This record gives sequence, C-alpha cells and structure tokens, in this order.
Amino acid sequence: MVEAFTWLLLSGMLMCGLLLHTLHKQEGNVDQTSKKPNFIIILADDIGWHDLDANQPERKANHTPYLNLMAEQGLRLTDFHSPASTCSPSRAAILTGRYGLRNGVTHNFAVGSVAGMPLSEVTFPQLLQKAGYFTAMIGKWHLGHNGLYSPTNRGFDYYLGVPYSNDMGCTDNPGYDLPQCPPCDSSRPEVIRLQRSVHGGCYSKVGLPLIENSSIVEQPLDLWTLTEQYKSAATRIIHNARERGQPYLLYLALAHMHVPLAPPLSPYASSTSSRVYRASLREMDSLVGAVKSASDESDKDNTLIWFTGDNGPWEQKCQYAGSVGPFMGKWQTSRGGGSAKRTTWEGGHRVPTVAYWPGRIPANTTSASLLSGMDIFPTLLSLAGATPPSDRCYDGIDATNILLHGDQGGHEFLLHPNSGTAGRFGDLQTVRMGKYKAFYITGAAEACGGATGRQQLHDPPLIFDLERDEAEETPLDVQTPNYQAAAKRIARRREELLWDIATDKSVSTADYSTDNSAVPCCNPRQTVCRCHTLG
Repeated sequence: MVEAFTWLLLSGMLMCGLLLHTLHKQEGNVDQTSKKPNFIIILADDIGWHDLDANQPERKANHTPYLNLMAEQGLRLTDFHSPASTCSPSRAAILTGRYGLRNGVTHNFAVGSVAGMPLSEVTFPQLLQKAGYFTAMIGKWHLGHNGLYSPTNRGFDYYLGVPYSNDMGCTDNPGYDLPQCPPCDSSRPEVIRLQRSVHGGCYSKVGLPLIENSSIVEQPLDLWTLTEQYKSAATRIIHNARERGQPYLLYLALAHMHVPLAPPLSPYASSTSSRVYRASLREMDSLVGAVKSASDESDKDNTLIWFTGDNGPWEQKCQYAGSVGPFMGKWQTSRGGGSAKRTTWEGGHRVPTVAYWPGRIPANTTSASLLSGMDIFPTLLSLAGATPPSDRCYDGIDATNILLHGDQGGHEFLLHPNSGTAGRFGDLQTVRMGKYKAFYITGAAEACGGATGRQQLHDPPLIFDLERDEAEETPLDVQTPNYQAAAKRIARRREELLWDIATDKSVSTADYSTDNSAVPCCNPRQTVCRCHTLG
C-alpha cells in the first residue's frame, strides 16, 4: 500500500510538472521579431456538433455558409470537446485551462449569486492584458456578476453582454422557447421583490439586463436586437484596435443557440416549425461572418479566429435544440432520457470547432486530434509569448503545432466531469483514452417529452470503442482482451489524475451562495427593474 501511495504521489507530481514545463516553453512558439497576433474566440451556446454544415457534407445544407467558408479556408477540428456539459463550468475551464475540480466551478451560477469564479483563479485575458493586449468581451459571462467577479475585473478592458443565460430573466417580447415564456409583468408600478419567480421554467419577474462595463444600460433587454448590438460592438472593437496598432483579444460569447431563440423571422411563423432553429443558425452564422469580414479587412494575416461551443444541444427544448449528429448516446437513450447537454455522452461535449488564420493555418484541413476547450488557454499564451503563473497545475495543452503544422498529437487522456445529472457536481464520471471511453457513472438529462434516465454506477466501467461505435450503443464485453487491456490503462491514468488533483495546493473553492440583493437591478422601484439608457 505504501509503495502504491508513493507511486501515485510521484506520478501526480510528474503530471503537473510536465504540464508546467510545456507551458513555460511557450515563448519558443512565437516569432519574437513579428508583432503579436490578434485573437478572436467565438463561443456558441448549446450548439450541436451537426449544426455546422461542414460536419454534415452529405446533407449539403446551407445554414452556416460563413462558418463553412472558415472551414474551407482553415482547419476543422472533429474531435474537440467542451470542458463540461453546462455553461459556467465549461466557461471557467476555458478561461483558466483547468478542470472544474481545480478552479472550483462545478455547476452553474444563479441570478442571485453573490460571488462567482474564485478570485484566486487567473484567466488568459488577465495574462494577455499584462502582455500588452487590449482585451474585450461581448456576450454571456455566467461566472459571477457582482463586484470583483464581473468581466472587467477578470481581465477584460471592455465588456458588453448578459451576465448569465438569456433565459434567466424576462423580456417584453419573448423569443421562442419550450415552455413558452410570458412577457415581463408591467401591470404593477409598485416596488417589486427581487426574487426568482419562475413560470414554467422561465424567469418572469426580473428583467434580463444588458451590461456595458459595470453599468446596466438596458433592462429588460430586447432579444430581437441583441445580435445587431453584438455585431456592431465587435466590428467597432476590431477596427479601433487596428487604428491603435495594439494587439487585441476579442472573446465573443454568443447568445446562440441557447433558448429563447429570437431570429429574424415573422412572429406569425409556427412555433413548432424547424424554421425557427434554422433561422437562428443563419443569424448566428451571419454574425460570425461579419466578425470574420471585419478581421480580414483589418489584419487578416495576423489574426486567429477560433470558433467552438460551450456544450451540446439542450434536448429538452425539442425543435429549438440542435443536432448531435451521429453522437446519439444510444445506450442511454434506449433506457430513457437525453444524451446531450448536462450529460457526459458525446453529444453533451463534442462541439463543432473551426480555427482560421490565413497564411498560418493550412486551408481546407481537418484534424482528428483529441482536444478540449481548456487548450485555448495555453495555446493563446504560447502564440502571444506570454507565461502563466507557475504556482498551479494546468489541464489544457498547447495546440499550436496542431493548428499551424498539422501535428496529430492532442490529449492522451481526457476527463469529462458530471455537470448536473448523475452523482455530485464535478465528479469525474467519464474518461476518454485514445479511441476508448469509459463510464463510471451514467445518467441522463431530460429529453424532449420529459423522459429522464436513472443514475447508475458501473464497476467495472462501461467502455465504448468510439472508432467503431460513435453512437455509444454497445459497450465492450468485459471478458474480452480489448476490454481488459483498456480498462487497466484507463484505471491507472484516472487514479493518477485524481491523486494529482487531490494533492494540488492550488485548488480553488467557489462560493455558490445566493441573496436577493445580488440580483442585477437598475431600478428596483420599477416593475422588473425597468430602465432604458440606450439610444
């Protein structure tokens, strides 16, 4: 037992040491004689792997023409994964390069959250800011909206967006959702109590705020003009950066494809029509296209655009949810429940991803390297010649050579944490090693129609061969040599990483407490905190 303990300890130290060594060699990956590159990170919300036309060429769809063009002119990453299957944990891991069990963010923050992502965590915008970058964020934050937890205190010089998901507050003209959300209650002028009032899953009392820097500029915001506001702000930031001659980071966290959907569609269109989702996809794609065009006009050869998603589609929303394509999680769906967002089945975390950088990333290329949203942190720092703090362990890897030189590396081992359907939040219930994926816990989110699968523990784990069974339908027979060999290697690596995290002195703890006073409100004397200061 003592020998095993010592071996695990040394393995954990070696694991963290190798990650730090890799991160601190970053300056060799950037040409010090050239100017620093610009970065545009576009994060779609609740997007399906099959929502990108380029991932389904057999259908010859035309819902994402600008993203298709980006894929033709850049690199399509086919085995890229969000770090978690819900919003806050995924975003925190992207910004810090660390699993939720290290950065403390294991489930979503609320409208009344008093805190957010722990202040002990360091984000890549903070490090790029110190390296001379102008840093801007547009869109959904969902990592704490009060005081020091707001975006402008976590590394962004400028912020315009919604502090959490766009269904976490009412609007006067609601978008498409299931169940249908009512408009904000404006019938009573008296002072309202700032509390979560839910109607069929919709927040119906406090208006959805639009925040610029640290001020609420519109509450409730207009969902139907939000895309244009984001587009205008993004293109302005890109053009202003060119005029200043300063390298920039633009983190664009889209409202698409999260419900409620508010595409440019006749209000009389049938709410059961798939036209709503297709129109929303096209609207999202046009926003991406506008950003790409502005970038190409300003500094085309010196700007990396990286498009990806925070998690898979929200199946519970039926026709307002995206498509997982071949990643259907059939083992689970045959037993009830969904297998996308809020699960660790492939549909919950395999997300469409495209990287575009003319002259640097080879055009019309595809990579099957196993990568994660956590890799954005070390890759951007590497390209910028910036160095992260050495007092903590990181879980992302530098993907520079995969993006620029066609290397076929990637993660040898990747963990998929529970984000809210089975076990405790953050449990490392599913692991990926090469072509094999092992489930120690299964459970399902609510599917369209309301079915939910029950939690099950698996000892020995279920193991799927994704090369032969991307639908995750039939696990390997535990008696076969393939299963025995895979299970042994996976168990060893899983124990190593669990011990590494358990002995990590840089682990943070998030405060998930809530209070009515923490709810964003521009004017508590008006129903739904009503104010409009935008011109």
